Amino acid sequence: MGARIYLLVLTAVIGLVMGSFCNAWAWRIAHHESISHGRSKCPKCGHVLSVLDLFPLFSWIALGGKCRYCKASISARYPISEFVSMLVYLSVIMRFGFTADAFRFIILLSLLFTASLVDIDIMEIPDRMLIFACLASLLRLFNGFGVIPDMLTGFFAVSVPLLIFVLIAEHVLKKPAMGGGDIKLIAVLGLHFGAAATLLILIVSCFLGIFTAVAGRIGKGTEFPFGPSIAAAAWLVMLFGERIISWYLGLFGM
Repeated sequence: MGARIYLLVLTAVIGLVMGSFCNAWAWRIAHHESISHGRSKCPKCGHVLSVLDLFPLFSWIALGGKCRYCKASISARYPISEFVSMLVYLSVIMRFGFTADAFRFIILLSLLFTASLVDIDIMEIPDRMLIFACLASLLRLFNGFGVIPDMLTGFFAVSVPLLIFVLIAEHVLKKPAMGGGDIKLIAVLGLHFGAAATLLILIVSCFLGIFTAVAGRIGKGTEFPFGPSIAAAAWLVMLFGERIISWYLGLFGM
């Protein structure tokens, strides 16, 4: 019991740290900077941050949400993102234990988290995130090569009909219906989840997107980032998807 508590605490700490890293990575991608060069700095005054400024969540609280050097307000996005990342990491471990699937989903959700932050900033899902997520799907092979047909079916079964539907909708409406990055993201998620769960992700993400648009009072016809809705849906389906699909199929005696 003690060892499990220790591992969960360690997971929480790693989740906080990775939340901070994903935030920094997303900011640098959005500003065309390399994550491998240069130290973190205040986005307002440009002062290089010290170690004491970089403790996830706690530094923001200790500094009262302000830069130590210029006293400018630091967005609450940083501590919120770090806290959410911690919850995601803990949920994965509690769902899968310390397994290859847990490691795969932690990588995938970290990439989705970073991609979502970039999408919020510049309305774009970076291709590099999609490539990394594709590579992470290869960890499914630890469950045996029998998963390959499910991966391939998942990749094409939802994304191709979705692409056709979007192309027709754009032709009829004479305006963009869905970003290409979102469609590619659905395809990549198919490698991890398979066809049925990926379809569920698409459905859930549509509901989340509608809720976000209404809650944020986003006007009709106004573009907004859909990547975060897809990422959140993937997280929810990872946690509850099997039970939802089993319940649904049970309604038809399947």
